Amino acid sequence: MTSVDELAGLWKAKRWFGAFERARLIIQRNGQGYSADILGRVMPVREEEAVLSFVLPDSQGEFRGRLQSDGVHGRWVSRGAKGGGSASPVFLPADGPNRWIGEVEPGRSEFTLYLLAQKRPDGSMGVLMRNPERDIGAQFGVERLTRDGNVVKLFGRRGQQAEREFATGSYDAERQTISFPFPDRGGTYDFRREAEQQSDVYARGKTPGAYRYRPPPGLDDGWPASTLEEENIDRAGIERMVQVVLDAPMDAATTPKIHALLVARHGKLVLEEYFHGENRDRLHQIYSAAKSVTTTIVGAAMFAGAPLKLSSPVYQVMNGGTFPTGLEPAKRQMTLEHLLTMSSGLFCDDDNDAAPGNEERLTTQTEEPDLNRYTLKVPLATPPGEKAVYCSASANLALGMVTRATGASALETFDRLIAAPLKIRRYSWWVVPDGQPYGAGGVGFVARDFMKFGQLMLNGGTWQGQRILSREFVTRASSPSYHLWGWQYGYLWWVIDYPYKNRTVRAFFAGGSGGQVVIVVPELDLVIGTYGGNYFSPGGWYVQLNLTPQYLLPAVREAGDDRSAAVVPRKDFAPKKGPEADASPIKPQH
Repeated sequence: MTSVDELAGLWKAKRWFGAFERARLIIQRNGQGYSADILGRVMPVREEEAVLSFVLPDSQGEFRGRLQSDGVHGRWVSRGAKGGGSASPVFLPADGPNRWIGEVEPGRSEFTLYLLAQKRPDGSMGVLMRNPERDIGAQFGVERLTRDGNVVKLFGRRGQQAEREFATGSYDAERQTISFPFPDRGGTYDFRREAEQQSDVYARGKTPGAYRYRPPPGLDDGWPASTLEEENIDRAGIERMVQVVLDAPMDAATTPKIHALLVARHGKLVLEEYFHGENRDRLHQIYSAAKSVTTTIVGAAMFAGAPLKLSSPVYQVMNGGTFPTGLEPAKRQMTLEHLLTMSSGLFCDDDNDAAPGNEERLTTQTEEPDLNRYTLKVPLATPPGEKAVYCSASANLALGMVTRATGASALETFDRLIAAPLKIRRYSWWVVPDGQPYGAGGVGFVARDFMKFGQLMLNGGTWQGQRILSREFVTRASSPSYHLWGWQYGYLWWVIDYPYKNRTVRAFFAGGSGGQVVIVVPELDLVIGTYGGNYFSPGGWYVQLNLTPQYLLPAVREAGDDRSAAVVPRKDFAPKKGPEADASPIKPQH
């Protein structure tokens, strides 16, 4: 008879994906044209109207860039198994005549699994699976580990469903290794014991000690740095808030897992903290918060003079200036503004499994590589403007309208109008099989860059004195237009009211699955940014619903406040939560 007891403790496994993490790229012009030198390979480069491109063999990636006066500006695309890929920016400055050198940094994605096995009073071995990248332990409700000889099994349950076997693997007692195959996640994962005291499964180790504030450093990224005291924020209150994050127990699937926490006030960064192994130089997926980035691109393109308006008819723009022959009258009424408010009327509700245009069907179907063309064929469920439903396809189609209106990839528009002035030098962006960037998710930024989108909106559309969005567009984008899931919704930005002292302050936020959030509180000149890992557990809303109103806002002072007064966390904030039937307009703008 074998015992499961010796499996108690913390175990960790990790796999990496991607052809390479970074490489130097050299492009040279010679008598025969252009050549590229990368990863020890030298290959010809195709040149067409100052656009240079080449493809590495074995699906290792492809480059496309434009030759300009200061160098070559472009992007690298790492292709995935289904034809899509991840795009990252590349700049190759001149290194003498006819020679350009720079770094390609597609990054290598990783997938980490922790097993925290603990003996239960009934003698069984309970197990908590942690997965910072996708939270699959919570997704599948993994909760129990068994052993029979060298055979080990994980069991779990989703919601109220019956317990089922999640995975079968093996235990090697001599090597002290537990192995489980996860074919959908790249193969077999070999778990080895992890020292709990310093493990990243905890925010900062199992016993983090008392937190002491330290101001963020000033860097060459566009963020002026300051201190809490200089920007009139109570230091003790912020230390109390961060301590709550550090002390959060990691023995329940619903525990909020915050990866990054940043605060800016009066345009200056005053707090920057990372947890669970994250750091300021690491790209982090923002998931549906990318929809708010899409709004920024739309607004920037319009302000820069693109032939695009909020009233632009969707089908006319996407068809090159004329409506398709035989288009039904209701679809003729659909505008860009309908896409930005998710009131297009298309049968694309992400919460409806039967909707032909929901995100799951949109991104997994293989018959149409052009996702915008697929979306345009989706039937209407309601007339445009009648109600809002959460529809990722709408955000993606809005970004597609930027591409059609400008005649250039939306990533080129982003690089030129937003990334360059905001000094966003690194990002990853999912591109679909036809090469277009996806406008509803799949984007990664470092935390300090993610925060900039909130500060840009708080500034009324300017960054360090340069106007990028019109003030009118910012006002409309951050104002409620519809009810969606019981929340107020603007142009792919959520709107929320918070209690503050003896009044209410309005805020708006970009929100992505798992706890990827940028909150803007204009009345307090405040921006809050967080990354998180609760993709399939309730902690994904922890920052908006708990941390901000209970701890952060009470620490923010106004001119004339008594600095000696104690800051007391409040517990009385209880907004409406979850999807509701009411998805009617607040003040439709057609």
